[in-house]
Amino acid sequence: MYPGRTVYLFLFFCFLCGSALAENYRTYTTASISDFTDKTEVEAAAVEMLREEIYKRTLIDLSGSNRQAALRLVVGTRKSLGSHREYESLLSGSGSPKADGFTVKYHFEGNAPYILIAGDDSRGLLFGIGYVLRKARLSRNRIEIPQSLSLTTAPVVTLRGHQLGYRPKVNSYDGFTVDMWEQYIRDLVVFGTNAVELLPPFTDDASDSPMFTLPQKDMLVKMSGLAKKYGLDVWMWYPLMHGDYSKPGVAEKSLAENDSIFKSIPKLDAVFVPGGDPGRQTPYVFFKHIQRKLQVLRKYHPRAEIWMSPQGYSDEWMRQFISIMKANPDYLTGIVHGPWCRMDVDSLRKIVPPQYPIRRYPDITHTIDAQYYVPDWDFAYTVTQNREPINPRPVDQQTVFKSVKLENFKGFITYSEGVNDDVNKMVWSGLGWNPDADLTEILRDYSRYFISPDLTHEFAQGLLALEKNWRGPLLTNQAVYTHHAMFQEMERKAPPAVRLNWRFQQALYRSYYDAYTRSRLIYEKHLEDQALSVLRKAPETGSLSAMQKARDILAASDNRVSTDWRQRTFELAEALFNSIRMQLSVRKYFAIDTIRGGNLDLIDSPLNNRFWLEDHFDRIAKLKSESERLQEIDRILNWENPGPGGYYDDLGDPSNQPHIVLTGEYAKDPNSLHTAFAGLPGGYSLEIGRIHNWRTSWKTYMQTIYGVPLELRYENLDPDAQYQVKVVYVEDVKIRLTANDGTLVHDYLMPDFHPKPVTFTIPREATRTGRLSLKWTIDANGDGPGRGCSVAEVWLVKK
Repeated sequence: MYPGRTVYLFLFFCFLCGSALAENYRTYTTASISDFTDKTEVEAAAVEMLREEIYKRTLIDLSGSNRQAALRLVVGTRKSLGSHREYESLLSGSGSPKADGFTVKYHFEGNAPYILIAGDDSRGLLFGIGYVLRKARLSRNRIEIPQSLSLTTAPVVTLRGHQLGYRPKVNSYDGFTVDMWEQYIRDLVVFGTNAVELLPPFTDDASDSPMFTLPQKDMLVKMSGLAKKYGLDVWMWYPLMHGDYSKPGVAEKSLAENDSIFKSIPKLDAVFVPGGDPGRQTPYVFFKHIQRKLQVLRKYHPRAEIWMSPQGYSDEWMRQFISIMKANPDYLTGIVHGPWCRMDVDSLRKIVPPQYPIRRYPDITHTIDAQYYVPDWDFAYTVTQNREPINPRPVDQQTVFKSVKLENFKGFITYSEGVNDDVNKMVWSGLGWNPDADLTEILRDYSRYFISPDLTHEFAQGLLALEKNWRGPLLTNQAVYTHHAMFQEMERKAPPAVRLNWRFQQALYRSYYDAYTRSRLIYEKHLEDQALSVLRKAPETGSLSAMQKARDILAASDNRVSTDWRQRTFELAEALFNSIRMQLSVRKYFAIDTIRGGNLDLIDSPLNNRFWLEDHFDRIAKLKSESERLQEIDRILNWENPGPGGYYDDLGDPSNQPHIVLTGEYAKDPNSLHTAFAGLPGGYSLEIGRIHNWRTSWKTYMQTIYGVPLELRYENLDPDAQYQVKVVYVEDVKIRLTANDGTLVHDYLMPDFHPKPVTFTIPREATRTGRLSLKWTIDANGDGPGRGCSVAEVWLVKK
């Protein structure tokens, strides 16, 4: 047990127990439903959901006689309940009906307690039932109702949805059956989701998956039918993937495919066609085609809408987009703001004519190389858990949600690649209903409903703890072990139903993975430190002997530490494959890629410079003279040393980048449109051989996008000295370096495929004042959305 952990845990659980006693509950062992609905499809689905979800958790059958039940659940819409005087009086002070709104009244006085659930409309009834389900404590043979249950409410944000893609790329969805899809859609509804976005069979993806339970087109029809059953808005993300749409044959082929898909779908309310990422057409060709696409769409769905996004646009294409929008195209309903848009939502709102609403398309599924990266994410997490891990980020998601003014967007449908972001979905749905909602209360609802009423507070705090695991340097984040002890305690005490719950398994997987990674990081960094200590003695022991001893020390990385934590991580990966079809490994569970959720394959990725050092040892050993070998060993030992009067920045390490200029804060610019942010070498999993032997300082770096310069600033330089800059570039994008007011240090160059330091002389006039600004920019005339300025290490050396 680590110092302070016992006290921490004691205070933590005392706090939780005190919180649990704050709410008064009334307990019932029998209940029934009084159904006053008009029996529409959506209302019937709502009543079915109420009955089945309570039965799953309590084994209490709500179809019993009203006379025998201790509690009645009275359900209907305002309209259907209006003819019943007893309930009409309870609804009289609820204000005017609103879309998706509902009223819940808990009448617990006397001998006939009941809960009135009245939807302002049919879908409102669904959300009212969801509210009761997530607020009640539902356990074996018990329904516990909080006395504070009553309220009248309606959502603030009108569109609250999530993308559900049945395709090979996703980390779990492609293994879902129809029943699993219905359950997941229900789960989203309980937290206020009113829209889903589906994908057609032909996208930027493989044509088949070994996980598919039905052909893609068949599942698409089933999923649309499920959304219709629950009254959800059905959107479709439909990129242009057939080639050059300026060619008639290509356009006609695409429209014929559209006709087949649109005809087969029971319900379709809107089609979202991304301008890029994927699919690249010039704006003029793009807009001409979606006008024809809308005509096909409305043959089968007369009121359906068409939306587009300026994603992946170059600066010139963005100007074309603005020009087209000024002409007010009447066939376009609205604009979607998604990843790789060149401006934030508030700025986009200023240039898009007001008659076009804006829908957000936030990336809630990725952690790095993403629209909303994890700030200050440690290198060790980057190379192991990678881009698409199990990623509950409730605080960050709240920050991202609140970074845009409410009046500037109609709603959102999040970008998701599976269930790794399940917590984030519920947070977005909860904030969409009430942007001022208490974040912890949303997580308590999540824990109470999905995990267990007995873990309402503990699991909610655990989700917050997992996010804290990712804050700051992992070496010094002792809280990772403290949080893991909490999860292990929950695991030991959990009953079978909780241990088999995939959401509980996800949190455990993350906790074990985090703890194992920290243990390994401490161990491997210690081994590297020992190896370097041996190398420092090379002048006395001899270079060849020192390098061999250093090899032997580094090889101890193969002797794994915390093997019990590692083994449990693998067991949980197996459990998640069986419970929710989660594909945490390419080799074992059919993940399409390690960056697409298969991070179990990366769990032992090197966390020190062992392989980089061994490569150098091989090279140095071939040198003929001892003096040459010692000189090269000295270069290794002094790798980060800029020399007297110099400066060094490891830009991939947030704790070792003293000269970086960060012009914005995450709360105001979580998309990093105006400031530098952490990056990961493109195609990491596809190029594992390429980066395996890299220095750890090259595997993460700082970058900017859209022409924003990456800047380092220096003070207190020697005004009479000559300086050089040594820099390591890691991405194959043309890059240029200037000093101060534009003095050229080097013109556009293409970095070497294999990173290495390159040195340039700083003109003397640039440092005459004792101050220096170095700015890196990419070629403004380059293609694509404007990604670049990827810099890993910088030395400012005084000659």
